[in-house]
Amino acid sequence: MSTRDGDSSAGDSDAHAMAQARGHVYELLAAIFDGEVDRLVAALDDGTFADLAAVLPSGLGTDELVGEELDERALKVGYDNLFVVPGDHYVPPFASAHVTDPSEEFESDSPYHTVGEAGELLGDPAAAMARLYGAAGFKQTRGDDIPDHLAACFEFMCALCEREAALLNGSEAGDELASVRELQASTLARLGWIDAFEQAVASEDTVEGVFAVVVRIARTFTAWDAREGVAAEVPTAEPHYGTDPQ
Repeated sequence: MSTRDGDSSAGDSDAHAMAQARGHVYELLAAIFDGEVDRLVAALDDGTFADLAAVLPSGLGTDELVGEELDERALKVGYDNLFVVPGDHYVPPFASAHVTDPSEEFESDSPYHTVGEAGELLGDPAAAMARLYGAAGFKQTRGDDIPDHLAACFEFMCALCEREAALLNGSEAGDELASVRELQASTLARLGWIDAFEQAVASEDTVEGVFAVVVRIARTFTAWDAREGVAAEVPTAEPHYGTDPQ
């Protein structure tokens, strides 16, 4: 094998490992924001979030993630209060609730939506994410069937990263690899609403503060991934892919 071939092989191996690692992070985040508090407890116990924060380029503080008083029962109550209707400090974990402008001709009997105002359920962001899922042949299992629920978005990113890793491990990735990476970029471009979500959670999670820190890490990770992790430019229009990331 020539030196050039060796460098190429090493590069593919590194990219494969990176895709797998990114997929693991998204899978953990998807589980946590879907209410699997036991996964959060395990990640707190083994230092996963502290390790992740340490390698992200923003100097995230994680003091709230370390403490003897943090237990699964307390965190479950915290999760329900923040992310489950009608939580005492409810912050909707889906994009449509945090957009600036309401969807046109949208009607809902939800108490969290006022006609003509933003903050709706199943608005334009949900429709946009559903189109991306359909283009990839993806069927969500997380997020209460709400396409723009954060758990569903992270589940989708996990599936795409796993597909990327599988393609990099094969011999003929070709156009499909580029399509998967472009679809990752399109999805990350639609996650800018996490900024507003983080601010809302931080204002409500003022006791233990664990979920506020986890959301901050999720926001920072997705922002990093959009810049550094995805090896493709954001496409100018929504693509229609025939790839199946599952």
